[in-house]
Amino acid sequence: MEQQLEQQLEKILPEDLARTFESAYHVLVQGNHDHMDDLLKHGGTLLKKAAQRLTPTQLILGIAAIAAVAVVVVNQASQPDQEEEDDKTSAEALKEDRAKKAADAHKKDQPKSAQEHQGH
Repeated sequence: MEQQLEQQLEKILPEDLARTFESAYHVLVQGNHDHMDDLLKHGGTLLKKAAQRLTPTQLILGIAAIAAVAVVVVNQASQPDQEEEDDKTSAEALKEDRAKKAADAHKKDQPKSAQEHQGH
């Protein structure tokens, strides 16, 4: 009976791991989101095969670890984009405010006749 159960379990092959990691590399490192379907398919296959051999506790802990890594990767991937956006908006707004204040101060310092002369 135990031998039948062992035969029914699908073995995790090195090819399964290689395909999953290759798809993850394309999606996460290279940013090629066309491989997202492959990653989900290969990852699901690997998870299904692993789930047959793990206890429920091991399976839950494994999924939690994968989810934690995914959250960290997504956070790091989006962080440079957010920093660039923050730098652009705050720096540009600050420069524009300073330029406006300088122009207004320059206009106030000049006599009215000089301001009219510059306008013509």
